[in-house]
Amino acid sequence: YFQQKAHDLLRFFPTKQVASLVWTRLGGIYLRSGYLDKALQYFKESIRITFFNNDILNRGRTQYLIAELFDTENKQDSSIKYALLAFAGGEKISQKTIVFNASSLLARLYKAKNIVDSAYHYQQVAMDTKELMYGQEKFKQLQLLTFSQQLHEQQLREKQVQLQRIILISALAVFLIIAIVLWRNIRFQKRTNQMLNSKNEQIEIQRNTLEKTLVALKGTQAQLIQSEKMASLGELTAGIAHEIQNPLNFVNNFSEVNKELVDELQDELKLGNTEEAFSICKEIKENEQKINQHGKRADAIVKGMLQHSTASTGIKEPTNINALADEYLRLSYHGLRAKDKDFNANFTTDFDESIGNVEVVAADIGRVLLNLYNNAFYSVNEKKKAPALKGEKYEPIVWITTKRISTPSGAGRLEISIKDNGTGIPQKALDKIYQPFFTTKPTGQGTGLGLSLSYDIIKVHGGELRVETKEGEGAEFTIQLPVV
Repeated sequence: YFQQKAHDLLRFFPTKQVASLVWTRLGGIYLRSGYLDKALQYFKESIRITFFNNDILNRGRTQYLIAELFDTENKQDSSIKYALLAFAGGEKISQKTIVFNASSLLARLYKAKNIVDSAYHYQQVAMDTKELMYGQEKFKQLQLLTFSQQLHEQQLREKQVQLQRIILISALAVFLIIAIVLWRNIRFQKRTNQMLNSKNEQIEIQRNTLEKTLVALKGTQAQLIQSEKMASLGELTAGIAHEIQNPLNFVNNFSEVNKELVDELQDELKLGNTEEAFSICKEIKENEQKINQHGKRADAIVKGMLQHSTASTGIKEPTNINALADEYLRLSYHGLRAKDKDFNANFTTDFDESIGNVEVVAADIGRVLLNLYNNAFYSVNEKKKAPALKGEKYEPIVWITTKRISTPSGAGRLEISIKDNGTGIPQKALDKIYQPFFTTKPTGQGTGLGLSLSYDIIKVHGGELRVETKEGEGAEFTIQLPVV
């Protein structure tokens, strides 16, 4: 079946670049299916083609897959050979994914052969490459930098207030002393005047000195703030550029393919092959749809980053949490129904009517609830469509619960629970779900900013956002907010 589809694809895209990609994908399918000889055959054919069109990128990917194949067969020397080729190709074109995969495999293979120096070297390369790819520590540094800036500004303001108080107290003390001296030494007016003049000169010198110091402090403060802002802007810009590069690559690739198809279309029209021309037009239209899809993906990333970097200016006000939760639940459900007519899921609510109104920023909490609802409905819908469930009875359902609880200290708290019986979250992803740009959804279906933004909003409200999940059985997100 896959062979037939591959040949169909080559008939529509008869280029060496597409042929190389097709043989690599087909070899990967055979590799995962356990047909190693057949996989190796397709891999070698793909590499042969890449030398004709100088496709270093796909050659490196294919060489890495061959290295994995030999590793599966316990042929360590052959696996090392191809992993080194993939590593060299990845470094040549700065393709960090290939460099990371190849160096990780080389580190493991050299460790198995007890070649400690090489194993350590490639392990270090893999760690450095992973840091460059994901930039998790950079984002933490950005948050720490912002917090340090705010703390620094607050400390400067406190110092200014203290300095003004000291000046005021000093001036009062000086004038008090002068008044006492005048009162006690009225008969020695000349001497008293000299003393007053001397004191006034000292005060003037101190005032001038303090003013100069204050001006210098303000200048230093402005320079520090500007430096920190520029550093933060640089890191943020690098993060956005990294994230939107992926959809832009798709846009560029499909644009290149469309250029070739337009040339073919013109040739077919000159020959009068209208049927083939219509077929090419259909391919161009499909590619344009993909270009539009990935363009929207880049737009969503930029908008999400703007939301993530914009501090809320909302004011907390008494809000009916039950009504808010119900409103955004129906907004999420009907919004998904509008996008996908086949989408359907059940949901139940259990609202504690004794909660009453709670002081929150309604728009921000609504945004959090909408993100969690959308994730829950997406999870049950994906499980419903999973091939393993075909023929089995499965009812997608989402539960929403609100209740007032008491902490051990006696303080009141509001708890909102969103639970589903969907696909759940893999355990290996739990530590990353609140990080910006991390998502478990396929490419193009999520920006990786929803949970990160929700986590920050709940923290600003003085609350907590927790999750309990079991892969394949569902997940439960719990929001706790303080109640006065």
